[in-house]
Amino acid sequence: MGIFNKQKSPADNKKSPVEEKNPAPSAMKDLYAGQPKKAGATNVRRRDVGQLLVLKKPQITEKAGNLGVLNQYVFVVDIKANKITIAKAVKAIYGVKPTAVRIIRCQGKTKRYGRTIGRRKDWKKAIVSLPAGKTINLYEGV
Repeated sequence: MGIFNKQKSPADNKKSPVEEKNPAPSAMKDLYAGQPKKAGATNVRRRDVGQLLVLKKPQITEKAGNLGVLNQYVFVVDIKANKITIAKAVKAIYGVKPTAVRIIRCQGKTKRYGRTIGRRKDWKKAIVSLPAGKTINLYEGV
């Protein structure tokens, strides 16, 4: 234990010339204080970007058109999405809070090209019900 309890002399406390010019930073934030931000950095929160990625596209079919009369809209959504994230995404993108969200998980079809057998990806669709008097313009360009 005598090695570790050795007292240093005042001559040992001198700093090298390199340490005098560049003192050690006191914290990690001081280390990166003068550096510029990354090139693609924006002020959008990661949570908000996630909401934009939940809804992939509206599903425009005859059945979905018939549901429009009942104030319900059909979207193809991310396979990992749940009812809460879908409702938040509709609120963030379209500004309308849905009254109900129903989810259907669809199996991918098995397809064949000659002897090669493949399979499409599984996907998920959501039927979003809106309150009376609220609408979403999905069919403008169709």
